[in-house]
Amino acid sequence: MPKAGIITVVGKPNAGKSTLLNRIVGEKLSIVSPKPQSTRNRIVGINTTADAQMILLDTPGLLNPKYALQETMRRAALAAIYEADVVLYLVDGVEGTVPSLVDVAQLDRPIAAPIVLAINKVDALTHGQKEALAERAPDALFVSATTGDGIDALLSRLSALLPESAFLYPDDEISTQTVRFFASELVRETALEQLDDEVPYSIACEIEEFRESQSPVYIRAVLHVERDSQKQILIGAGGQRVRSIGRAAREKIEAFLGARVYLDLWVKVLPNWRRNTHALQRFGYSLPEDRSQ
Repeated sequence: MPKAGIITVVGKPNAGKSTLLNRIVGEKLSIVSPKPQSTRNRIVGINTTADAQMILLDTPGLLNPKYALQETMRRAALAAIYEADVVLYLVDGVEGTVPSLVDVAQLDRPIAAPIVLAINKVDALTHGQKEALAERAPDALFVSATTGDGIDALLSRLSALLPESAFLYPDDEISTQTVRFFASELVRETALEQLDDEVPYSIACEIEEFRESQSPVYIRAVLHVERDSQKQILIGAGGQRVRSIGRAAREKIEAFLGARVYLDLWVKVLPNWRRNTHALQRFGYSLPEDRSQ
């Protein structure tokens, strides 16, 4: 009997969850950035072998929310933990500590699913650092999402814990999310790469139009920011910055789609959207029903 189930990947911001998901799936599904909190939604990746299908959920980094957007991020991560068949708790080995998942997530009820602890970034650790971490967490697996070290052993342990089940998706699928979603994320990732620390956290990307039936594929995307000063930074002198973001994002989307793309990129101001319930819902984030604006 084959095995199939949901594996939720959780951890603190910048633990390497997105890089790990991309490594396991073999495609770039989750945006990667050295800036923390770059993953805002849970990203679904599917890894299928002859006898096991893993539905992997890459979740936003666990943090204490300071405003509505971060509240939606924490909500997404916690919901994914409690619906998992297996929880993969990823720890940044460079930090040198192994805090408990209960403490990091501030959980108010136990997790029913088995928890697999993996310590990431082993490629950046000395032998002594690895030994010290192994003493603190003898059951942990050491991996490098960047180089692939330890990934086979990790997948073996994860698949062994999955319930017996028929496959939940066709064996050639790698995600459940739409092409529009990935186009939006690739534009936002490019903005993260090209902008300084302040502005990226204030950016949301919205795909207003997506015409896949024509060649080149036409995509109208809008980068929303919260203030006019951020808009000016994003556009740059003479429009230089937004054109640079557009060119790089278009190349990424073309590689993802395997087709030529015309990316029509705009910048608009939507004041305080990270704290606005209606704006967050417009961008596809889920808030508690009893939350007021």
